[in-house]
Amino acid sequence: MASRLILLAFLSLSCAATALGQAETSIVRPKEIDAVLVNPGMGIQTFQRFNGDAINPGLGWSEEGPAGKTAPAARAVDFPASTISYCRWFWETLEPEQGKVRWEILDEALRQAHAHHQTLAIRLMPYDQKHPLPDWYQKSGARRANQATDKDGKIWQPDFADPLYMKYWGAVVAAAGERYDGHPDLDSVDISSVGYWGEGWSPYMPEFEVQKKLVDIWREAFQRTPLLMNFDQEKALAYGTQQGAGWRLDCWGDMRGTTGAHWCHMLDFYPQQIARAGIQDVWQRSPVSLETCWVPGGWKEKGYDLDYIIAQALRWHVSSVNIKSSAIPPEWKKAFDEFQKKLGYRFILRRLEYPQAVLAGTMQPLHMWWLNAGVAPVYRPYELALELRSASSSAEIKLPVDVRKWLPGDAAFDSTVYIPESLKPGSYRLRVALLDPRTGQPAIKLAIEGLDPDGWYDLAPIEVR
Repeated sequence: MASRLILLAFLSLSCAATALGQAETSIVRPKEIDAVLVNPGMGIQTFQRFNGDAINPGLGWSEEGPAGKTAPAARAVDFPASTISYCRWFWETLEPEQGKVRWEILDEALRQAHAHHQTLAIRLMPYDQKHPLPDWYQKSGARRANQATDKDGKIWQPDFADPLYMKYWGAVVAAAGERYDGHPDLDSVDISSVGYWGEGWSPYMPEFEVQKKLVDIWREAFQRTPLLMNFDQEKALAYGTQQGAGWRLDCWGDMRGTTGAHWCHMLDFYPQQIARAGIQDVWQRSPVSLETCWVPGGWKEKGYDLDYIIAQALRWHVSSVNIKSSAIPPEWKKAFDEFQKKLGYRFILRRLEYPQAVLAGTMQPLHMWWLNAGVAPVYRPYELALELRSASSSAEIKLPVDVRKWLPGDAAFDSTVYIPESLKPGSYRLRVALLDPRTGQPAIKLAIEGLDPDGWYDLAPIEVR
């Protein structure tokens, strides 16, 4: 008798599950929105400052990163909201005395970025024309590549192949990696060892084998935080990106000439360098970041072709741009808004299909069609999740999807999901979000309607029985 009752109970449960499996299917097509989305790891960066700080006046900027806490602007700032603060510092600022690195400068910058809802992208720079190598290094017995009587003799140029350069500069890089690699507020780190601003070019270039070693010190120091390879030396650029780095260039927008003897980055150097170095597809797994030559106001003053400049950036699958915290000319703001809607990633849920009623403790079918309407993927492992929420109960369901593989274009999820047995019968709302795995909280805005105050997107009703 007991066996018969158990069998009847099993058959009853099976019939109920079958009936639910045959329940009417709902199809939801969320409405797309046309807003600029401020999302992690992409967009227009602030430079040497943070959200809400005053922007640079006129057409100028500073190469010196903040040495302490910055002050917010006295009035509202007319500059795009940003998720990345890009800052860089010279060696002489960071290590004025040998072995005594002022890590408090970077510590404070990371704190400021977090407080302003940003992550921090950094470059440590050896020197430039106005910021010499540390005095202690020049007196350390290190080799000089030029002489005081040379044409460029006012600037102490290092021999980059000197073992002392590798020793002392390498020590700074290694210590930075030990201290900051994998920091949750660190967005990316530039590979920077050679030449002015660490851009990778110099009249005194070392042999390629030395260049490789000066790339490798960064690779060894930063194995969890994304690295970006500077652009100017073809073989070094190819090598760094082959080892997993993304890339960045420093003179986006240079259109100094369009005919004959004129030479410029945008029409001569950059497009060919990308092809010759074989880095056309790096964007599929590592980020591309650009920095303006001068500032947008300077482009307008010189009559540069903004449409071409933006089109090239999108063709290179850019995720972030540094316009040096300079004002965007009023006539160009609409164009920059449209640019921001395309750079990086832009996720749109186009279609959701699911059963109107589900039984707790069972597997249920789910179909989703997504579109990445941007030009690049997201590079961090955000988690796609559904939530069933009622006034008295809720459950979160993480889906087995690697959103880093959502390249520009369509993506589909066709599978079954487990409806948690803890859910009580009743009416629920079905919601979706992309979560930060470190916090478990919604992190990415979608280009659809339905955003709730807590960051989840409300999609449709669903019944649990």
